[in-house]
Amino acid sequence: MRDHPIPPVTEPLQYRAIGVVRGVYVPADPEQLTRGAIHTADGQELEAVVLGRLLTLMRRHLDLAQSHLWVVYPRSREEGGLHLQMVGIWEPSTLAPAEPSADPAEPSAASAEGEAAEATPAEATAAEATPADALPEGDDYFSVRGELVFTKPETGDLVVKVRQLPRADQRPAPFKLQLRGEVPLAHLRHFVSLDLRRQGQNLTVEGLEVLAPVAKRGSRGGKDRPGKNRPSRDRGGQDRAGQDRGPRPDSRTGDGHQGGERPQPSAARSAVARPRR
Repeated sequence: MRDHPIPPVTEPLQYRAIGVVRGVYVPADPEQLTRGAIHTADGQELEAVVLGRLLTLMRRHLDLAQSHLWVVYPRSREEGGLHLQMVGIWEPSTLAPAEPSADPAEPSAASAEGEAAEATPAEATAAEATPADALPEGDDYFSVRGELVFTKPETGDLVVKVRQLPRADQRPAPFKLQLRGEVPLAHLRHFVSLDLRRQGQNLTVEGLEVLAPVAKRGSRGGKDRPGKNRPSRDRGGQDRAGQDRGPRPDSRTGDGHQGGERPQPSAARSAVARPRR
């Protein structure tokens, strides 16, 4: 069992966008818990959807009339505002079993994936957050790692592109998060790690770490992109590793000669046509 709802980083340039929000989840339809809004203490209604096994946990163990610390994935709406994908709950004080599990692989509290050990309805009801549930970063903390694709320090606007891990059935498209904070233009097109805090419907930068520049990707359909019938070797007789492969064959004659001195044109390739006998 992890002691934090946000897993540690395992790769130097690992993309991610995850955070925690405390509030009361109110479904749009009491019969369908998958869509609704998280009502926070500062009066915000954050649009949210429930993903994965968290739905089963909510139905069996949680009192939705109470406030909980939800583990969420943030998304930005085109019309503005924050959209959250709820994937877990952090509440060890109410969801942890009374005794340690015999199986070390079995979780002892709700994790970021929505896993939880068995608990009675009474144990699953938490009126207020306890010190055991508090995080060092506090409530409404978010961690975002990705490519900085836009920044305007004078207005405090920035955009970070986040790439998702490919799945077996599909390749997820990258998404962009609209954030708030003063980030210098010098960090544009760099991979950044951001510590953010939710303020209303916005995620505001509290900490910034610039990790590395992001390599430019080749333009699609460009002249330098090899096609099906185009050789991958560059013009001038060099392959992509920079090794000399010698002069290219004469495209006018189809001669594949690789030697130093070009042979004289033969009769078959003479510029003057001979009459047929």
